[in-house]
Amino acid sequence: MSLKNHVILITGAAGGLGSTAALTLAKAGAQIILLDKNLPKLEAIYDRILAEGGVEPIMYPFDLAGANENDYAELAQRIDEKYGELHGLLHSAVEFSSFTPLIQHGTKEWGHTLNVNLNAPFLLTRVLLPVLQKAKNASIVFTSDSSARLAPAYSGAYGVSKVAMEGFAHVLAQELEGGKKIRVNTLVPCPVDSPLRKRAYPAEDKTKLPAMTSLAPIYEYLFSDDSLGITGQLIDTHNFKI
Repeated sequence: MSLKNHVILITGAAGGLGSTAALTLAKAGAQIILLDKNLPKLEAIYDRILAEGGVEPIMYPFDLAGANENDYAELAQRIDEKYGELHGLLHSAVEFSSFTPLIQHGTKEWGHTLNVNLNAPFLLTRVLLPVLQKAKNASIVFTSDSSARLAPAYSGAYGVSKVAMEGFAHVLAQELEGGKKIRVNTLVPCPVDSPLRKRAYPAEDKTKLPAMTSLAPIYEYLFSDDSLGITGQLIDTHNFKI
């Protein structure tokens, strides 16, 4: 599944799943735009991609929560001017602090979580749609959470944002389906040994969880031509077979 000449932007590219996807797709030949606010970690995944023979990526330090609409528009303009089209957008950035009863949820924390997990994907998708539409075909992938997507007790703003994000992805897929150029899917990874999982479940025995690299084939599938025609789907890696 070669991704040569594909340009793919990944948010949260310095995080666990984001960096896994970046390395996977870069090694498959894609030109990756690494988007994250953590510059040292961005540099680390940049170096790792080069060390493992991937296509040299582009680093774009960007604070999803702190950026305004002009910042988003400038990002889209730069991508358009440099590449002329965009073939993939992976929403992998995530904000999670802790499991909290709603009655104890701080207003600032609530707003920040929704900004990163819901508002930022909306803003970024909106400004990048014209660039994605210039490609012959393109893939947008949202990232949900198997433990939070049904909004169980104490999942707070994180759980609410995942439910709302899945709704947004469904609406977007329906709106774009007629054009048959941009497919929109939501990835629901099974529990893996990731930094977020460690933060959410510190007492869990992580040796029993799959490594993050177990998700590599699904990332490659969702951004390759093998997934053409697949849109509006919840891709749950518990039971999804490539």
